[in-house]
Amino acid sequence: MQILGGIGRALAHRNYRLYWASNGLNTIGRWMYRVAVAWLTWELTESATWLGIVAFAEIFPLVVFSILAGAIADRIGYVRITFIAQGATIAAAAVFAGITVAGAITIELVLLFASLIGSLEALTTPARMAMVHGLVPKNDMAAAIALNSATFNAARFVGPGIASALLVWIGTGAVLAIVALTFAQFWLILLRIKVNEPERNPGPWRDLARDILSGCRYCYCHAGICFLLAMLGVTGLLIRPVIEIMPGISVRVFDHGPDGVGILLSSLGFGAMFAGLWLARRGSAEGLTRLVTDSLLVQGIALVFAMLAGQIWVSAACLAVVGFFMVVAAIGSQTLIQNAVESEMRARVMSLFIVISWGLPALGSLMAGWLASLFGFPMVIGTGGALTVLLWVWARPQASRHRQALEDAK
Repeated sequence: MQILGGIGRALAHRNYRLYWASNGLNTIGRWMYRVAVAWLTWELTESATWLGIVAFAEIFPLVVFSILAGAIADRIGYVRITFIAQGATIAAAAVFAGITVAGAITIELVLLFASLIGSLEALTTPARMAMVHGLVPKNDMAAAIALNSATFNAARFVGPGIASALLVWIGTGAVLAIVALTFAQFWLILLRIKVNEPERNPGPWRDLARDILSGCRYCYCHAGICFLLAMLGVTGLLIRPVIEIMPGISVRVFDHGPDGVGILLSSLGFGAMFAGLWLARRGSAEGLTRLVTDSLLVQGIALVFAMLAGQIWVSAACLAVVGFFMVVAAIGSQTLIQNAVESEMRARVMSLFIVISWGLPALGSLMAGWLASLFGFPMVIGTGGALTVLLWVWARPQASRHRQALEDAK
């Protein structure tokens, strides 16, 4: 196992191993779901604006509910809230699939289910991220977080590929039914794992708002965490929207259908998967602050070239680079935050991480979809890449100031 480095150490823990495998399949289902919903939206409307609206409806609940979900998870436990919300997600996905198979789906219903399933995912995400800390000792946490993210991004590679093929062969409704089954197996595995969670002393529920405010205040006052969240926020607006509006890029820029969506999203996921595996094997927080910062420069340049390429396979190669460094930034930031944060604040701080790294792309997607309908996809996405390079110019001198507080935290 030594050749695997941190990966071997993380997988040596039974509870983490079960969680990792089951959550990986669940995540493949989540990416299949996102591709299916995006393509269903395009089939119903052929509108870049609607693509942005549906992506916004799916991801925006992370902004609304994640902070609340983090505070609740710190009160009642990571496994309990995940189990309840995952069960409701299975039911919603099954109904969505049934309506689509029956041919009764409308864009309004797509919007409704995207909002509902996005809201339920928001309730589980802070708990699922904080849960990793209870499955491995702290020495193996960096590797476990990176391996989880590598699996997430492998799913970003595998899920769209599976979904794009199945959309052609069996249709959107059947894909959504398969998605519901992937959600169900993770719900069952939650019954079999043991998570070491902090002792719960929640106090009165009327203090929940105070808990949320204390988490926000903690992030603001911790200079290193605040720096990371600021970088994630800007890139969430400028880089990440390319994922949500990919069906429009496939059709309008490269004259492809769902096969083009699969090629482009799988390329992002392919690069992201290798980034996660590399960071998992690396298994250390040392040097991550500089890596996270410099990833902004590469993401921005590669995204500009992806939009200028004019040929889908050249663009796919550029997007693989974007995916690699996008995940270096995301995993590195999450590892550094989990390394530095106090245990009693963990889920609340991770909820803010989720709001910024996933919620702001919802706003970015809405803006990008609207702007792309006016100025075209290459102009909008390429401009986002150029602005990210300018962000790097500001961030690079800041990184050394925060390195010790983030990397050497005990």
